[in-house]
Order: sequence, then structure tokens, then C-alpha cells
Amino acid sequence: MDYRGNHPAAQGQRPGRISIKHSLRLGILISGRGSNFEAISNAINRGTVDAEIAVVISNRAAAPGIEIARERGIPVRVIPSAGMDRETYDKLLIEELNTHEVELVCLAGFMWLLSAGFVKAFPGRVMNIHPSLLPSFPGLDAQRQALEHGVKITGCTVHFVDEFLDSGPIVLQSAVPVLDTDSVESLSVRILKQEHDIYPRAIQLVSEGRITVEGRRVKIKE
Repeated sequence: MDYRGNHPAAQGQRPGRISIKHSLRLGILISGRGSNFEAISNAINRGTVDAEIAVVISNRAAAPGIEIARERGIPVRVIPSAGMDRETYDKLLIEELNTHEVELVCLAGFMWLLSAGFVKAFPGRVMNIHPSLLPSFPGLDAQRQALEHGVKITGCTVHFVDEFLDSGPIVLQSAVPVLDTDSVESLSVRILKQEHDIYPRAIQLVSEGRITVEGRRVKIKE
């Protein structure tokens, strides 16, 4: 299966390669500082990623990334998730993303477990980055998990999102050595630097139509 995003005008088609002449439209979901969002935006501004950020959505009104988006003239929508059940909240997300004709949803520190209904609404079109070499150390505090397990190498993973936690097909990974002197904070800083590198690269692969998913394997066309 080839991935290049699904424009709402093509709804009803099976996910696959779609000829799109415009830049890939991204919807970025954040809950906090949004450093990966900022890295993606910077890559777009440099011309290394052929995409445009159609909307930034936060489930927390105090997320620092909101102000960054506003300063850059990017549409922002705050949809608070507190007190809401997953299905109801995810319907609001789906509606907002479709309103902005989003083709690829990028999770960037979005602290909300998406429902199966959300994933089905954007088949093969939801991407996440996680601070470990999946399938090792899924879930919260991945850096702390790596230190507590005494691994010598950890890193970060860009993957497509499925209905399970941090378990979708892996797109790109980057390894980071774990030093004897590392704390959670120092290790996190080095991993984050790699996140800012591989997330934009993964988005560009989608934009170029170079990704094929066969089962759990993601193949990248040269």
C-alpha cells in the first residue's frame, strides 16, 4: 500500500497513492511546548519538507506551542479534552481536521490516547514520534525506562498510528547512545535532537509518495 495522503475530495477511495499537485496538508496535534511542531515548521520554511501546516490543534489551552503557531500565522484551534470521553472528543478532532482538509495528521507531544474511530477516520494518515526505539519502552517516561533497564542504546521512532499504543508500522528510527553519566534530562535532550531530524524527514517521504506499507513493514522507495 502506497501512502501520499487522502484529500477529502477523494473520500470513498481506498488509502493508496493519490496524485496531488499541492503541498501536503498537515494537521499537527500538540499538548505542550510543541518542539517537534516547531521543527516541522522550520523544515517547511527551509524548503526541505514539501508540506503546509493547515492547522495546529491543542487539547490544552496553556500549551506553549499555541503561541508559536500564532506568531507564525498558522491557524490554531484549542479543543479542551478535560472531562470528555474519547469517542466524543475524537469526533470533534475529526471534524476540525476535515474542515481544514488535512491529509496527514502529525502527533507532536499530544497527550491523548486516540480512539479506534479516529484511526479509522484517517487510515494510514496518522503519524507519531516516540522517544525510544520501538517496540522497546512504549508509553510514558520512555527515557526513564531506558535508564532503569540499563540499555546501552536508545533513540526515537517515527511510526504510523494504529489502534494500539505505540505499536503501528515503523517509518524511521534514530539511535542514541546511553552514557554512564546520563540523567533522564540529559538523555532526553539528545533524543529530542534526533526527533527534530527524523520527523520532518518522515513527513517528506510521505509527501514524495515514497512509502509503501506491507503488513507491519514500511518500505521506502529510492
